[in-house]
Amino acid sequence: MGSIKQFQVTFDCAEPERLARFWCEVLGYVVPPPPEGFATWDDFKRSLPPEQQDAWFACIDPSGVGPRLYFQRVPEGKAAKNRLHLDVRVGTGLVGEERLAALETECARLVPLGAVHVRTLYDGNDSCIPMQDIEGNEFCLD
Repeated sequence: MGSIKQFQVTFDCAEPERLARFWCEVLGYVVPPPPEGFATWDDFKRSLPPEQQDAWFACIDPSGVGPRLYFQRVPEGKAAKNRLHLDVRVGTGLVGEERLAALETECARLVPLGAVHVRTLYDGNDSCIPMQDIEGNEFCLD
């Protein structure tokens, strides 16, 4: 069996483009160019049947290192806690108050974007800040 070379993370959601643009801000990702033959994503959307318009959106890591994030519209709302979540690694290599300060600074940046600060976990050495994105998906600042 060969090794997997690439993967994408898929989010079920209500508003794909809105959620994708939120995660672009969180991670420094970008919206990829529209499909060949279209000047803009709006031009591409207008080419689709109405039921397929706004059905999905994606964003990518501009460095090409991180996975593609894909957001697909689903009819049902979020009903339970995520079984999988993203850890946004902003405190790597830091400990104690320095780590906590880095996480709190990032939390303060994300809340005005619509993220929800759930709580701060800190034991005097290690810290983590569980949060929710604009559709209630859990993620952690780590």
